[in-house]
Amino acid sequence: MPCRKKTILTFLAVAAGGVLAFSQAVHANGATVATVRFSGDRFEPAKLTVPANQPFTLEVTNADKKAIEFESFDLHRERVVRPGQTITVYMAPAAPGHYTFCDDFDHSVAEGAIEAR
Repeated sequence: MPCRKKTILTFLAVAAGGVLAFSQAVHANGATVATVRFSGDRFEPAKLTVPANQPFTLEVTNADKKAIEFESFDLHRERVVRPGQTITVYMAPAAPGHYTFCDDFDHSVAEGAIEAR
């Protein structure tokens, strides 16, 4: 029984860590890496926060069964993401503000946002 309890606690800790990884920007080697996942016709998380006036990297994972086009008119970036693919988008420093992104292949999909603070 103690082994099973430890396994359950380990699973919960890993699951919680996974949720945090998708909800916050991570700082690796001093650079900000934000992650977003597309699944079920929506971006998760729908809002990302990154430091203003600093370059950052955005990792976009498409967990859906159709290709998407990650598009941010505000940040001048667009990339096609095939099903099951993760892409890396390098972003220039963004002034403080609110920047939207979407799936440019399907405008009925909810938009996401990047908040630079």
